[in-house]
Amino acid sequence: MNYRVFSLSAALGMCLTIPASGQIAYPGGACLNCDGQTYRIVYQTVYDERQVTAYRVEYETVYEEQKVTSYRPEWETRTQERRYRVARPVQETSTREERYTVRKPVWETVMRDASYTRTRYVEETAEREERVVVNKPVWETAERQVCQTVMKPVRETVYRTENQTTYQPVTTCKTEYVDRGCYQDQVVLKPGLPRNRLQWSSPETRWDPITGTQVNQPAGLYWHQAQRGTYEVQKIWRPNIVAQQVPVTTLVPQVVTRQVPVEVCRYEPEQVCRTEPYQVCRMVQEEIVRKVPYTVRKPVCERVERQVPVRVCRWVDEEVVRQVPVTTYKTVYEERVEQVPVRTCRMVAYEQTVRRPRCVEKRVPVTYTCRVPRTVCCRIPLGTCMVPVDSCAEPLADRQTTTAREPAAADQEPTRAPHKQEAADAADQRPQLPRAEAPLPGPIDPE
Repeated sequence: MNYRVFSLSAALGMCLTIPASGQIAYPGGACLNCDGQTYRIVYQTVYDERQVTAYRVEYETVYEEQKVTSYRPEWETRTQERRYRVARPVQETSTREERYTVRKPVWETVMRDASYTRTRYVEETAEREERVVVNKPVWETAERQVCQTVMKPVRETVYRTENQTTYQPVTTCKTEYVDRGCYQDQVVLKPGLPRNRLQWSSPETRWDPITGTQVNQPAGLYWHQAQRGTYEVQKIWRPNIVAQQVPVTTLVPQVVTRQVPVEVCRYEPEQVCRTEPYQVCRMVQEEIVRKVPYTVRKPVCERVERQVPVRVCRWVDEEVVRQVPVTTYKTVYEERVEQVPVRTCRMVAYEQTVRRPRCVEKRVPVTYTCRVPRTVCCRIPLGTCMVPVDSCAEPLADRQTTTAREPAAADQEPTRAPHKQEAADAADQRPQLPRAEAPLPGPIDPE
C-alpha cells in the first residue's frame, strides 16, 4: 500500500484539524503531536478470560409407594321375568252359496231303417276219383356203440394258511403343553397433549423437507416438542406354558397266522362205453285210388227289411246351487310370561400398593471460562517519510491515563504492533472479531 504524505503547505489544499489535546489529525489516520512526532493509530483486538457459573438441569427417577383402588368383576345369577307376545292361529268355519251350470244328458229312442240285401248259397254234392302215391313208414330195430366221458369227483383234505388281525391295548405317555399363566399389573404410560418449549441445540446438519437438501443449522435456541402423559396400571395376561405327561391307550393291530384244514373236491375225466338199441324208419311208396266227394255252392240274392231302434243323447243346461264350507284362520296374540336366568357383573373394589415413578429435577452448578473480545488503540510512530518506525509506541489508552493533556479513554494493556508493511495494511482494515471454535454455553432451561 502506498502511503500518502501530507505536508503543512497550503498549496496542497489540505485542511488540518487541531484538537484540544494539542495533536493535529491528518485525513490518512495519522496525528501530529505538539512535540513534532507523527503517530499512526492502529486498532487491535485482545481477549479477556472470565469465569462464568451456570446451572445444568439433571433429572432423576424417584419411586413413590401409593395405594390404588382397583376393581375386579363378580358375576351373579338372578331370575328375571320376561314378557313376550305369541301369535296363535284360530280356525273358523263358515258356509257360502255357490251357483254353477251343469249339462244334463236326455236319452231318446228313434227307429232307423236298417234294410239290406242278403246273398244265400245253395250247396250241391258230387264225387270224383283220385290216384295218390303215399309213403308208408316201415320201422326196424338196430344197435350202436355209444362212448361217453364222465367227470368222477375225488375229495381231498388240504391245509390253508389264514392271517387274522387282533388288536392289543397299549398305554403310552404323551406330552401336552398347558398355559397356567395369570394376570399381572403393568404400569403403562398414557400419552397426553404434547408441549412445545425452547431448547438449546448444538450445530448440526439436518435434512430440509421443503427444498430436499441438507442444511447446516447453527447453535441456538429452537422450539422442540416434548411428549407428556400419565401412568396407569393395567391387567395383562402373563403366559406360563407347562409341559405335562398324559397317559394315552391305543389299540395296536397284531397279525396271527394259523393252519386251517379245508376239504377240496376235484373231478377226474373217465370214459364209459355202452350198447344202445335204436329204431330206424324206412319209407315205402304205395299208389292208392280213392273217391273224393266235393260240394259246389251257388249264390242266391234276397232283400231283408229291418227297422232298428236307436237311442239318441241330447244335452240340457241346468243351474245347480250348493253350499260350500269355508275355513278361515285368524291370528290371535297372547301375552306370556317366563322366568329367565340373567348373569350380572358387579365390580368389587380392592386396594393394592403400587410403586409409581416420578421424575425429579436437580440443578448442578457448572463453572467454565469464556474469552470476551475487546478492541484497543495503539499508536505507531512515523518517520519523516510517513514510514512506521520499528519500535512500537505506548498505547494511546495508557498514555491518556498517565498524561494530563490527553483525555482518559481505556485502561487496557498495550499490544505490540506488527512491523513495517504488514502493520500498515492491518491499520487500514477494520478490526474483525475471531470466530469462536468452541460453542458458547446456552441459556439455562428454567424447567
